Amino acid sequence: MPSERDVSSLHRDSSWEGVRAVVAGFGVSGFAAADTLNHLGASVVVLDESEGDAHRQEQAQLLEVLGADVRLGPGTAAELPRDVDLVITSPGWRPTVPLLAEAAGRGIPVWGEVELAWRLRGADPAPWLAVTGTNGKTTTVQMLEAILQAAGLRAQAVGNVGTPILEAVMDPEGRDVLAVELSSFQLHWTQSMAAESAAVLNLAPDHYDWHGGAQAYAAAKGKVYEQVRRACVYNVADEATRHLVEEADVVEGARAIGFTLGIPEPGMVGIVDDLLVDRAFVDSRATSAAEMASISDLDDDSPHNVQNALAAAALARAHGVAPVAVRDGLRAFRLGPHRISTVAERDGVRWVDDSKATNPHAARASLRAFDHVVWVAGGLAKGATYGDLVRDVREHLRAAVLIGADRDLIAAELAAQAPDVPVELADGDDADALMDAVATAARRHARPGDTVLLAPAAASMDQFRDYAHRGDAFAQAVDRLG
Repeated sequence: MPSERDVSSLHRDSSWEGVRAVVAGFGVSGFAAADTLNHLGASVVVLDESEGDAHRQEQAQLLEVLGADVRLGPGTAAELPRDVDLVITSPGWRPTVPLLAEAAGRGIPVWGEVELAWRLRGADPAPWLAVTGTNGKTTTVQMLEAILQAAGLRAQAVGNVGTPILEAVMDPEGRDVLAVELSSFQLHWTQSMAAESAAVLNLAPDHYDWHGGAQAYAAAKGKVYEQVRRACVYNVADEATRHLVEEADVVEGARAIGFTLGIPEPGMVGIVDDLLVDRAFVDSRATSAAEMASISDLDDDSPHNVQNALAAAALARAHGVAPVAVRDGLRAFRLGPHRISTVAERDGVRWVDDSKATNPHAARASLRAFDHVVWVAGGLAKGATYGDLVRDVREHLRAAVLIGADRDLIAAELAAQAPDVPVELADGDDADALMDAVATAARRHARPGDTVLLAPAAASMDQFRDYAHRGDAFAQAVDRLG
């Protein structure tokens, strides 16, 4: 039966009494959505096939004490309850999941946590500066947060970076501005969001299995530009991002701002003599460019990280932040773990954890940063292919040690594109034992001056909890080698 309650006009100050809401998925965003809807007075049912760990069980008990109906375990999400007005879905749930397909067939609105957060922003909401792209999202929003805070603003990085957007939106203390990381999954379920400014950092094959192909994946990323009011920031080196800007329906007066590792044209930010400069948000009568920072101010000066800094700077400048705050924020920023992090240097060999490189595009950038690499790779390919990657980096490879469910895909491309590169296959059910074998194999091939690089080019969930678990296991295995 269709929804009986029209929820399209509900907002933060509306009465949610009588609204029957189902929260599909009980991860971080699912808990935030269930807790918020329950607080607003809606009748909430939470469904998830996984019972979860002790922490999730505690959260379930808390929600039940507050009046929500939490159903965890096999079979609980097999079908949608009869009387439902709204479904809030986990970003990872595909539209083809039977419960969501049933909701669509019954005419029940399906929102993501991002959509719900946008509708609950309040009377004087903090503007959103949104970032998406295949790679670099988390680093860019964290850089942006540091720049905004250096300007004296109450800013917070939220979204796919870890803190649910709902948590920040509902905080009574409020924020001046939010730096919002958005995945393609989150954007798929987003309908009405209108960021102040937004950036698509890059587009490369990823999550095609979830979206159903390249076109749908790009379309989901492009939704971040819809109804932007100030600036659509794009990557000059990635023509697909410019195309998404051209296709977007933006507010009149919004500008297209490119970022480039070359000398920027007017309306862009870029590099001149190792300086990050702005030719977009300057008074041309006073100067043709404004110096924002030096490449030496960055924690990591690899090209892809410089691009991240330029994108963050462009979003901050669009918000009105002064160039000196860009410099101070970038100087203060430090990369998080599992992003080209050196875990050890022994016998002239550098061991580097870039477990966050979960697709070929990210792995390519990491591999190109080093001259001679023993490459540790593999996991869940998520529909990715590896021919172009191996062809682009084969001159850097000393050897490869491969793990994971789809390791044979990489092994086949190495055999075809780089037959002289030694390849070892490691396997195992225990993460620590697996990484011990990986580290031992890698040490056999590494020579003084080489880098042993964990840049998997694949997702981790076949053998690890997540990419952080994979990176930690690698670092611990390297430590045990000593």
